[in-house]
Formats: sequence, C-alpha cells, structure tokens
Amino acid sequence: MKFNKQDNKIRKENYKNNINDEEQDELIVCGRNAVLELIRSGRSVDKLFVKKDIEGALIVILAEARRCNIPIVEVQREKLDDLAKGVIHQGVVAMAAAKEYASVDDILKIAEDRGEKPFIVIADSINDPHNLGAIIRNCDGAGVHGLIIPKRRSAGLTSVTSRSSAGAIEHLAIAKVSNISSTINELKKKGIWVVGCEANGQSYDSIDYDMPLAVVLGSEGEGISPLVTKNCDFIASIPMMGKVNSLNVSCAAAVVLFEAAKSRKKI
Repeated sequence: MKFNKQDNKIRKENYKNNINDEEQDELIVCGRNAVLELIRSGRSVDKLFVKKDIEGALIVILAEARRCNIPIVEVQREKLDDLAKGVIHQGVVAMAAAKEYASVDDILKIAEDRGEKPFIVIADSINDPHNLGAIIRNCDGAGVHGLIIPKRRSAGLTSVTSRSSAGAIEHLAIAKVSNISSTINELKKKGIWVVGCEANGQSYDSIDYDMPLAVVLGSEGEGISPLVTKNCDFIASIPMMGKVNSLNVSCAAAVVLFEAAKSRKKI
C-alpha cells in the first residue's frame, strides 16, 4: 500500500502522540506529601532533588530518603522549577521509576485477600490529571480495591496526577485496559454489578452498594460514553439544588464513593 505525503504526515504525528502517551507514565514526583509517600511505598526512586535551604518537612523527607539509600542532590530553586515544569514542588522533586500497573485480576485478588466484596472504580476517559489525582485520593479514602483507566483518551499517571492524589497513587492498584466496555462485560460475568454516575438516573443514595461493585465515572465534558452507559446495571445521579446542573467529576466521585463505603460497612 502506498502513502502520499499527507498520509506520512499523519503517521508521523500519530507516532509522536504515542511517544508522548508513553512519556506520561514516567513519573517526576513533585511536592512534599507526594514525595514522602513515594519513598515510603518502597518503589524505586532514582534521585531526590531538594532546595539548598532545607527546613521543616523537608528534614523528615531527607531522613526517609537516607534510610532508603536514595541519592540526594541539593539544587537551586530554578533547577526544581525546570524539573517540575510548572507543577508546585514545595522545594522537593523525586525522579521515580514508572508506576507498575496492576491487572484487573490483581485488583480482584486484593478484594479476595481482604475477604471483601470487590469495590472497583472505572474512569471512562478522565482527561484532566488533577481530576484523576483527586479521584485516586477519593478511592484510597473510601476503601476502593482498585481503579481501571483506558489506555487512550485518558490522563496518565503524571507528576500532576501524583501530586493531586496527595500520595494516594502509591497505595492504589491501577489497571490500564484497551477497552472499557469489554472490561465491564468481563466484570459482569464474574458477578460484579456496575453503577454508572450520570444524569437522569435514580438518586445515588437510594442504591444499596453492598454487593460486588464497580462504579463508573465519565469524562469532564461528555460524561460516560453511550455504550458504557448501556452496559451499566444502575445509573446513579446526584440531585442538584442550585443553578449549576452537575458537580466536578472528582467531587461527584467523593459523594458516591463514600455513600457506597457507608452502605457496604452498614454504618
């Protein structure tokens, strides 16, 4: 098959985009909480960069780094600014190995090992890394066993995601899948009920979440895709009393996930 110049241009652009997608998974972790949790997680850290005038919480971070034999380099703030690429770093940046993704089976095994019914969150194309990080933080706080994200059309596990999660990214199993709809169908075959968070459904607090559960969150602009919505067993909506008709996706996630946690624990 022959390609014209326009075809070649498109192919080169696609190749460039694929490289950028992979680079997003290489973590440069910024911020005191995120770096401290990274070190405590036991993951390999190649190097720690800190500002020259060390004080306060940085002393604790350095002590942890020395305990784990992590190389420490004192640098000027300009160097940290350059490494952080616009992310607020609070005087410390860690160069970390890319997070190892779990599999969906790994997530199910975590639930089994804890003697609990599976509690999974599926992020259907969350594009903002701040939102993804906040969702990860919500998942950790609500006792979720793992998060599933798509390989394409989604924010990756970048330094922005890590910092927005306040370090929770180090404690949550995260799986990356090729097709969200197919993954949902496989989960349903294993006895897991799927609740989509979307408009025009039943009130989120009318659902009994005490079951093998997957909660689906949609993208910021489009919500859950029509095919994924069709595969959900329930649609949960949050009643709104003001003029704005919806919450930010990470805020909606917090409302639904902690309601589910309350229902599952019967408290």
